[in-house]
Amino acid sequence: MIQEKLRNLRKQKNMSQETMAKILSTDTSSYSRKENGKSKIHDDEWEKLAKALEVSVDDIKESEFSGIVHNDNSTFNDNSGNYYNQNFNIPNSIIDNLQDYIKLLKEQNEFLKKELENFKK
Repeated sequence: MIQEKLRNLRKQKNMSQETMAKILSTDTSSYSRKENGKSKIHDDEWEKLAKALEVSVDDIKESEFSGIVHNDNSTFNDNSGNYYNQNFNIPNSIIDNLQDYIKLLKEQNEFLKKELENFKK
């Protein structure tokens, strides 16, 4: 549900409904109704919300299952050879940090391989 995704993003950014209401130039109860799906969120409001949450409008509105991916590993199959790739909406800063860490681990792995080769000689 789009509103649930909006709520989760807001909470991840440690933003209150009051803060979001100010961004939309409305009161907290109006924003709460929008976030709970009881009131429509207009296109211009989606743009403001996305900017405040540092994501694209598509990221907020993207459905829970972002698509079907072919997978030959039966562990993840739904008996049709496909599984749904769930979108967890991880902030870019965390992804960047993890990518840097992976790069560092790869470099350390290569270094240790060379050390092991030298040790065997």
